[in-house]
Amino acid sequence: MNKILIFCKRKGLTWVIISYILIIAGAIGMLMPFLWMVSTSLKDINQVFIIPPKWIPEPCHWENYKRVFELINFGRYYWNTILVTTGRMAGMFIACTLAAYAFARLKFPGRDILFFLLLSSLMLPFEVLMVPVFMLMKNLHWINTYQVLIIPHALGAFGGAFSVFLLKQFFLTIPKELEEAAIIDGASPFRIFWSVMLPLVKPALAAMAIFTFGSAWNDFTYPLIVTNTDNMKVLALGIAGFKGFREGLTQWPLMMAASAMSILPIVIVFILAQKYFIEGVKTTGLKG
Repeated sequence: MNKILIFCKRKGLTWVIISYILIIAGAIGMLMPFLWMVSTSLKDINQVFIIPPKWIPEPCHWENYKRVFELINFGRYYWNTILVTTGRMAGMFIACTLAAYAFARLKFPGRDILFFLLLSSLMLPFEVLMVPVFMLMKNLHWINTYQVLIIPHALGAFGGAFSVFLLKQFFLTIPKELEEAAIIDGASPFRIFWSVMLPLVKPALAAMAIFTFGSAWNDFTYPLIVTNTDNMKVLALGIAGFKGFREGLTQWPLMMAASAMSILPIVIVFILAQKYFIEGVKTTGLKG
């Protein structure tokens, strides 16, 4: 009997070791594109396609990062992206939390039908909406303005349905007794939402913030169709400008340097909020 237990323990330890090896191998595989991006950003254009490739360039061209700001209006693109991302996140926080709370806790005619229609909007690809959206923004005289980049997304027009679903599922996990106690104390519905319910859904809010931040920061297609001047470009459009920059030659080192600088805020946000992000994703489907 003791021999069997020892064998099982050893076999279990073996599987743990194998699992960790596979996880580490997968992590390295996912990190390789980022490492290659940093490596390429420090190379000369003639070193990019050398075979076999060199991971550590000799010499390192740190001036590539400085040239990004000299050749394109990178600072302006960065500021535009920060402004657009902040505006979208603030609007999504207000619109999606209120809508999710209403769908989860309030009873009104047609609630389930409206929620079904809201989720159905996730099935519509943005390519189907491009022309109608452009015509609408043109008729509003919003083309090439900050409001066209911020307001539609801030109101949840593109991607807001997923955030509402995420928050609704989280609201449903909160015991109703907390609301009933607040009602007995004389709290209004908005007071219950703001003081009782909202502090309890921080993990879901963190997950929504990461999704919204990543989507807004990397948005390319929508700004491409609603802006037409250089001073209104966001980072994704500005970085794409390095393709065929001089004499049809793509400046890969400069593009990778700009990409490395643009991805840094996303990495920082994820590191700071990863605990809440993982908890929010785990809880999303607990109750329907």
